[in-house]
Amino acid sequence: AYLTVSIEPLPPVVVGDAVTLKCNFKTDGKMREIVWYRVTDGGTIKQKIFTFDAMFSTNFSQMENYRKREDLVYQSTVRLPEVRISDNGPYECHVGIYDRATREKVVLASGNVFLNVMAPPTSISVLAADTPAPFSRYQAQNFTLVCVVSGGKPAPLVYFKRDGEPIEATPLPEPPAGAGSWAPRNLLHRDLDDTKVPKSLAAEGEPGLGQAFGTAEPPRGLAAERDPVTEAIPETVVSREFPRWVHVAEPIYYFRHTHAPVSDGTVEARATLTWTLNPQIDNEALFSCEVKHPALSMPMQSEVTLVAPKGPKITMTPTRARVGDTVRILVQGFQNEVFPEPLFTWTRVGSRLLDGSAEHDGKELVLERVPAELNGSMYRCTAQNPLGSTDTHTRLIVFENPNIPRGPEDSNGSLTGHCGFRLVLALTLTVILELT
Repeated sequence: AYLTVSIEPLPPVVVGDAVTLKCNFKTDGKMREIVWYRVTDGGTIKQKIFTFDAMFSTNFSQMENYRKREDLVYQSTVRLPEVRISDNGPYECHVGIYDRATREKVVLASGNVFLNVMAPPTSISVLAADTPAPFSRYQAQNFTLVCVVSGGKPAPLVYFKRDGEPIEATPLPEPPAGAGSWAPRNLLHRDLDDTKVPKSLAAEGEPGLGQAFGTAEPPRGLAAERDPVTEAIPETVVSREFPRWVHVAEPIYYFRHTHAPVSDGTVEARATLTWTLNPQIDNEALFSCEVKHPALSMPMQSEVTLVAPKGPKITMTPTRARVGDTVRILVQGFQNEVFPEPLFTWTRVGSRLLDGSAEHDGKELVLERVPAELNGSMYRCTAQNPLGSTDTHTRLIVFENPNIPRGPEDSNGSLTGHCGFRLVLALTLTVILELT
């Protein structure tokens, strides 16, 4: 008896599709069994997924002349209604027949096929590396955009665009040796550093430079009568203070692409785009990360616009602060969409903060149990990202607290203690005089 087995090759399929595995074989013997296996762990493990036992279901061929019998053609079909990524891998079809010479001997043959299951990316996002980061108008800064693509199989093709046009970038096959040490440094010219601008020009207000904010405080009597409590003071914008070393030439981009396998069989792809930031031409520039994948009918994309912060919106709670209250000053947002994430720094104009520190980082500044001495004090919030910086000021008005006795008492309340002692002493002397 003879037996040949063949399996039709399969094109790549997408997660969720229906797949049919066909096992074709030819033989002149009698069928014994058909078994389908899924092969895992490099061929060391075979999982049985389908079995046809001819002992309980025998196919008969209706032939007119047994001596002129033709080869019988059988087909075993396995259908997977909705394939998953875990279905990816090799499959084997094993066929067994009885030998025509003896019914006790079984002839075996097998065929194999590889099922390639593709999965489109499920998420794409663009973020900035090393954020929040400060703005520097004295030194050139390298800036990196990171595009993260997850859920795809195989690894997708990732590329960047600027204002809708593809970016021609120099590939970086190897990861950077250290932070900031792998990007070009030849754009920085210290002889053109604007720290060398004569103080006379800086004091006169050179065109394009912001003016310094006055630190003079109004009299407390006037400040206490103002309404609303948080005074609206024009912001001091320094985001347009661009350094003299900035070049108008087109930037040089560097691109690096990596991917890492995930336990579910997908791949996480990361693409980085690095260049020397130029706030003059990069502010309000639109960058997009696009992804091409064989399981996608059209590219996926995620886009961000590089924007310096402008006009922070500050709120203070409680709106009517009293002596002894805990005051919270919070940045709720901006007049524009800001990217990348800003760095917030709080300072007190002309003095240190309540806890004695020179500055505080974060979107919120908390003042615990404010004393009356903070009435009229000015607080500055500096919001900055690599594209620019902006300052916003607010004034703290502290009202008297009726629950706290008025009078020249010290911080320990020693005067209140003396008054209580004198009252007890007077009552004691009165009782003694009445008894005598």
